[in-house]
Amino acid sequence: MSELDNQWSLPAGTRRASSAAARRSISLKRLKIRENMLAYVFLAPSLLLFGVFMFYPLLRSVYLSLYSTDPAGRVASFVGLDNFKSLFSSGLFLDGIRVTALFTLLTVPAGMLIALALAALTHNLLRGKRPFQFAFSLPMVLSVGSAAVIWKFLFHPSLGMLNYGLELAGFAPVPWLTSPKWALLSVSLMTVWMNLGFNYIVISSGMQGIPDDMYESAKIDGAGPLAMFRRITVPLLSPTLFFVLVVSIISAFQSFGQINILTQGGPMNSTNVFVYSIYREAFVNFRFGTGSAQALMLFLVILLLTLIQFKWVERKVHYQ
Repeated sequence: MSELDNQWSLPAGTRRASSAAARRSISLKRLKIRENMLAYVFLAPSLLLFGVFMFYPLLRSVYLSLYSTDPAGRVASFVGLDNFKSLFSSGLFLDGIRVTALFTLLTVPAGMLIALALAALTHNLLRGKRPFQFAFSLPMVLSVGSAAVIWKFLFHPSLGMLNYGLELAGFAPVPWLTSPKWALLSVSLMTVWMNLGFNYIVISSGMQGIPDDMYESAKIDGAGPLAMFRRITVPLLSPTLFFVLVVSIISAFQSFGQINILTQGGPMNSTNVFVYSIYREAFVNFRFGTGSAQALMLFLVILLLTLIQFKWVERKVHYQ
């Protein structure tokens, strides 16, 4: 007996229930398809922006890294992996990594520790907290260009306020941006100040999520402020600190604006961080092939560092 005969042999009520269930299943499928289409419509603008400004430049960089370019920046000939080989043979890649790593060591720990100290000092204030919060988060509202111009005036060898203050205190003026010994330290100082607002806001918000009853219980047990900070605040704040660490390292490896305005990679390449080296290679020397190769290497370095942090550093994070 065929399936159709079996269906007609069923009672009328069973056939109606089966037909209603089939129609309901079809309606649910159509509704799901309609909802998915609506979701894709809302996602389309962001996907388009991602494609134009992220995925296309990435694929274009991969393409250009395999070619050499003429003085006008046009693709000339296929060279394969020669652009990558030239990075290591010339020492350009290793020198950029060295300067960027030193810049990261100067900015990330200092920026996190200062923000953590300021957040801890203002967290327990019952009155007068708002002015401090406003002052500490103020650098966040300034663009990199505006902040760099302000600090360039502060670093001026003869008219800058920093050297003026040193002379009033009886010290010799410092060649902040003109000495290879001081240039990277000066740019790092400006970068720590510039990132202070973001770090402070994130860490301060994380502290507000710590229950007050834990501090009260610790006080009853006789714990002092330092003990509570070390045994309660830091462990419960570790997810926030881990987030700030990852973002700060990525931001340090991508720093460009303050370098371009303050030192242009000098003096004597002492501030020639990786991103500025890419910019100079591609848009000053018009060697887009080697510039793209450097950009891909930077992407791999940042990816590797991020994976290392999530693999080993995250083990120290307390999520509960």
